Amino acid sequence: MTKISAHFTLSELTRSGTAQKRGLDNTPDEAAKAALTALCENILEPVRVELGKPMRVNSAYRAPDVNAAVGGSKTSQHCKGEAVDVEIDGMPNIELAQKIIDMGLPFDQLILEFYTPGEPNSGWVHVSHKHNGEQRGQVLTAARINGKTVYSTGLNA
Repeated sequence: MTKISAHFTLSELTRSGTAQKRGLDNTPDEAAKAALTALCENILEPVRVELGKPMRVNSAYRAPDVNAAVGGSKTSQHCKGEAVDVEIDGMPNIELAQKIIDMGLPFDQLILEFYTPGEPNSGWVHVSHKHNGEQRGQVLTAARINGKTVYSTGLNA
């Protein structure tokens, strides 16, 4: 088990049920491994330490074939190892998103995805960190409206 930071392993950041089911290789190259390490150092570890609770990684690195299989955007930062979708058991995802913002962490994008007010465990938090380049600090909420994903600025729940 290769640790890439104190609390996170390469295997949990590359695990994909879709890749396993379809026999797809989800092994990151060295650039993606470096980006995953930076993501851990700058975002995941500070949150883990601050909250003192384990984070569940739903999705992090996705090889292009895996990303296509899950219907991800062709420009997804997941394909570079720069993005992760996370949750913390027992913590509403809107609170996790707000905590990451309040901590002043250097994120590129933070998206509260498919959260339903009144359902604390709905959705997840997508957060990214560019390995090279300026972080935008962009905060969005993603909702499904009439079968389409619609993004709005800020945390809107």
